[in-house]
Amino acid sequence: MFDDDQLVASAKRTITMEQSAVGALVEHVGDTFAHACRALLRTEGRVVVTGMGKSGHIANKIAATLASTGTPAFYVHPAEASHGDMGMITARDAVIALSNSGTTPEVLTLLPLLKRLNVTLVAMTGAAGSALAEAADFHLYAGAETEACPLDLAPTSSTTAALVLGDALAIALLEARGFTADDFAFSHPGGALGRKLLLKVEDVMSAAGDVPRVAPGATLAEALMEITAKGLGMTTVTDSTGRLLGIFTDGDLRRALEARPDINQTPIDSLMSTGGITVTEGTLAAEALGMMEEHRISALVVTDRNGAVIGVVHLLALLRAGLA
Repeated sequence: MFDDDQLVASAKRTITMEQSAVGALVEHVGDTFAHACRALLRTEGRVVVTGMGKSGHIANKIAATLASTGTPAFYVHPAEASHGDMGMITARDAVIALSNSGTTPEVLTLLPLLKRLNVTLVAMTGAAGSALAEAADFHLYAGAETEACPLDLAPTSSTTAALVLGDALAIALLEARGFTADDFAFSHPGGALGRKLLLKVEDVMSAAGDVPRVAPGATLAEALMEITAKGLGMTTVTDSTGRLLGIFTDGDLRRALEARPDINQTPIDSLMSTGGITVTEGTLAAEALGMMEEHRISALVVTDRNGAVIGVVHLLALLRAGLA
């Protein structure tokens, strides 16, 4: 029975072998890789990724990565393709076929049909002289000299290499397309990632009627009442047109109390902070959160292009929206 040291040693050996397989890919990436990218960029339809067994699992992931990074793609099971799913592939598409040996029967069966459609075929194999590699328009080496499996049988290093090469292909295409964060957000509208990329300040800020505000001539007592009523730990100080003149926060109050002011006589404009940090309603909520963290504040005033106050975004609202 393996002891703990042997288990750890096995894990480290596997990781080292797979690192080596991935590192060896670099010397195989060259002109053919670039030409394959150009062909995929020219594709008018979708990129169909296929593979059998463990290569099929990797192919499925590559298709998902391509689709989420600007290259329309989907996975087709090669065995199912021979029984009807071949109709999912059109002459406007391109195909990426994975097979470590390059001789997988279910994949090779598709070759005459793909040639008849005259689609671009990119093969990812570990055998340059294989039938699949020879039939492809572009062959990308995605193999490994030795599998991490001690029997050199279970696909391990080779599938890791294929996965990494697929990521390299997807990212190269992403950069070539000029794929942006907004494009990425469109493909990822759900979950925390979507919220970070799509949510804007206008979606989480307090409505205009809930914004604490006082006139510059208001007393400290009146400002405190406004802060308490609106519950945001601060108040804006605005002129008659609604333009922001300053902000009075809990921090300003603590500093003011050291001088023991008369709360019923001291005007708020003598205690407020000017030149505060503001955001527009179109600012990404994640960006607003970053500004709060950088300046160690809990609220940001939202202004329009004329400097008029239209809302307040509070840290608690961002937390409730799942941004932290």
